[in-house]
Amino acid sequence: MKFIKINAADNVAVAIHDVEAGVSFDINGVSVITETPVPAGHKVALEDMPEGTDIIKYGFPIGHLLAPVNKGGLIDHTNLKTNLDGLLEYSYRPELTEIAPSQSQAYFKGYKRKNGDAGVRNELWIIPTVGCVNGVAQSIQKLFEKELDQYPSIEKVIAFPHNYGCSQLGGDHENTRNILADMVHHPNAAGVLVVALGCENNQLAAFRELVGPVDGTRVKFMESQKIQGDEVEYGLNLLREIAEAAKDDRREDVPVSELKVGLKCGGSDGFSGITANPLLGRFSDWVVAQGGTTVLTEVPEMFGAETILMARCQNEQTFDKTVHLINDFKAYFMKNEQPVYENPSPGNKAGGISTLEEKSLGCTQKSGNSIVRDVLLYGERLKNKGLNLLSAPGNDLVASTALAAAGCQIVLFTTGRGTPFGTFVPTAKISTNSTLASKKPLWIDFNAGVIVEGTPAEEVDKSFIDFVIRVASGEKVNNEKSGYSEIAIFKSGVTL
Repeated sequence: MKFIKINAADNVAVAIHDVEAGVSFDINGVSVITETPVPAGHKVALEDMPEGTDIIKYGFPIGHLLAPVNKGGLIDHTNLKTNLDGLLEYSYRPELTEIAPSQSQAYFKGYKRKNGDAGVRNELWIIPTVGCVNGVAQSIQKLFEKELDQYPSIEKVIAFPHNYGCSQLGGDHENTRNILADMVHHPNAAGVLVVALGCENNQLAAFRELVGPVDGTRVKFMESQKIQGDEVEYGLNLLREIAEAAKDDRREDVPVSELKVGLKCGGSDGFSGITANPLLGRFSDWVVAQGGTTVLTEVPEMFGAETILMARCQNEQTFDKTVHLINDFKAYFMKNEQPVYENPSPGNKAGGISTLEEKSLGCTQKSGNSIVRDVLLYGERLKNKGLNLLSAPGNDLVASTALAAAGCQIVLFTTGRGTPFGTFVPTAKISTNSTLASKKPLWIDFNAGVIVEGTPAEEVDKSFIDFVIRVASGEKVNNEKSGYSEIAIFKSGVTL
């Protein structure tokens, strides 16, 4: 098979692999000969098309032609332009598909916490309130790592340096505080040491009030300027106390209904909406059927496909929150005098994605067919099970951090170009094509590219569910093996 037509209404087909000029192929009884070379993931016209023709992919328009294209001609970002423009008016027209509850409950081996949450890791986290004490946090981490074998229940100790916590105003200051407070409560942490300086905007007393009630044996705070002598040794002793409190932690059976999974893509290509993203969509529906939770974010990559999500909102209140989610992000672009539809990225274009509609229609497939149960602001934590939408930008590190901060124990990250990073929870990379999986085995954790090579989707789905259950039960993904665990906090305003 050289090309695939995704939807019966499409007037383009997608190359499965690189195809030379002059190659003939047949799509649903239509014979086509390629006019030029067609790279893998790129689109070819299935009919003669005049200038202005809407290009249909996934059954929806993804833009219009800037010049005529003959049947068999290449369609890419050089001759295709978005149809999108500015703020829109929306109305609630529900098209709801109720996902039937599963008849059999699946389980993973996790850590049950006192508050009822469940973690998939048992780590010690060191969280600076301000970038000025990043070095202190990292020094405590390095010293404790030498003692880690004394605490077999602790899987890892990680410090999370960042640039913020001071010289910020308004929303940026609150974003920093909220994300760090969310981390303190995350169930993947067996315990948390919060390291403050003392003179920063993110004052420790106010931050503790924001964090709210915690288990004092598992969460401890220190203010470096108030400590007489060596603050690193002081912090190390606090970490030892936390580790001692966690010494009896053990994995036990936890139902998948307690699993919260973030859905993310980055470095997308022309296969993203054919292989990996639909795979995540089917997985998301499976988790929802189990009574669990999934979260879709990257608001700018919903533009052009937002009405699909709006039609799946459980009620008008959720619909209104989704409208605000979309329009508030568009207003943010416009306030900063930036084009709302300045997307896709150079890597996306090289992989075969030509317009934002094309990217968004592929991106939103990660959400499957489930009903949207809630919409979260940036920095909010999950309150409702089922499919949730989360306000965050498309930036890989910022969006993945936001998903984890919302309470996701795992982030599933599809990619056609590859990336090694990881946020502060396991960040599993799912490749859209087998070439990437073969080229970057130290980055890619699961290959969805086999779907276009003949492996039945049902077989891949089962294998993927088994993979995620193993990860939730302790199997390390590549970002963890490489020691890549980072946080990135959304910033939009003034730095003093």
